[in-house]
Amino acid sequence: MQEQSHPQGRTHMLDEIREQPEAIRRTLASTGDPARQVAQDARQRDVDVIILAARGTSDHAALYAQYLFQYLNGIPVALATPSLFTLYGASLGLERALVIGISQSGESPDIVEVVARSREAGALTVGITNLEGSSLAKTAQHSLLCQAGLERSVAATKTYTTTCTVLAMLAACMLGGEVLQDGIQQIPELVAAALKSEDRIARLAERYVFARNCVVLGRVFQYSTAREMALKLEETCYIVSTPFSTADFRHGPTALLESGLPVILFAPPGRTIDESRELLQLLRERGADCLVITEEERLQELATSSILLNLPGVASNTVHRTGAVGDVKAKDAQTNVAELLAPIPYIVPGQLFAQYLALAKGLNPDQPRGLTKVTRTL
Repeated sequence: MQEQSHPQGRTHMLDEIREQPEAIRRTLASTGDPARQVAQDARQRDVDVIILAARGTSDHAALYAQYLFQYLNGIPVALATPSLFTLYGASLGLERALVIGISQSGESPDIVEVVARSREAGALTVGITNLEGSSLAKTAQHSLLCQAGLERSVAATKTYTTTCTVLAMLAACMLGGEVLQDGIQQIPELVAAALKSEDRIARLAERYVFARNCVVLGRVFQYSTAREMALKLEETCYIVSTPFSTADFRHGPTALLESGLPVILFAPPGRTIDESRELLQLLRERGADCLVITEEERLQELATSSILLNLPGVASNTVHRTGAVGDVKAKDAQTNVAELLAPIPYIVPGQLFAQYLALAKGLNPDQPRGLTKVTRTL
């Protein structure tokens, strides 16, 4: 076991978690014009499919965007299969595709290759990265920068939330996404509010110090959050963490439930809240140790423990373009902008939980064993 050497729990990871509101402000300030240019080019080229290429944490941001683009912008979205490009030389017809490569370092060879090959095949290409001048930024026609600043910890935190912010900004700029244009400006405020849960999480983490495995659950927009938290627990705490959509969890994996099994559930307000309540009742009946992350006080009584967030209300843009792509959903979306943006503040308790649990286990979350900051795969 690698001993931690950070007095009072101060780590690069914790500093970077706390830096997220300011990093997101920088991102919002610099991304608007480039995102609008991408959206304009997509309209001119009559883009009818979006392909997202990413690995690891970036892939979880892509999963969030997959739900967002499809729901708001009405465009089918696929997650790319980089190995088919790099190992098998696959060729696709992409003349009306928008291909978005996501890499925090901008130096993942397989992601860069997908973007390069897609551009050759006629796609409109975008690179989302934290490093200007990186290979990805040079390869894509458009570059959208995260503006997270230097990230020293191997475990990505502020690069994840800034990447999600860039993707939300792009969705807001595209046809059908107008409803998000006011709300995205409040993301720093939402994340700052989520950070107020830190003291509660620092105390709560010690409860799970002997955990060897767990299940992490979320649905629709929060499925990406569940996957990202599971990764953070695996890379910083060495806990085997299995993420599921709550819908998929009922199709067999509920057999995993046994007394004392740690289960973490992301349960924000919105259309999935009734399902969350039903699932908590099931978990309670099976004796699972359930930690719920929510804004709904009534869910606390069903859980073993809870992290209760107090997030501010989110504004929505009431300007509505009749006949736009996603027109049917846009008016309804005005009532749930907070739900669409919630994955960004909701991952913050997950990051903090992984940070403090690692320290409780005597581990250094900044330097997980066997990992480096930049991972190169082909």
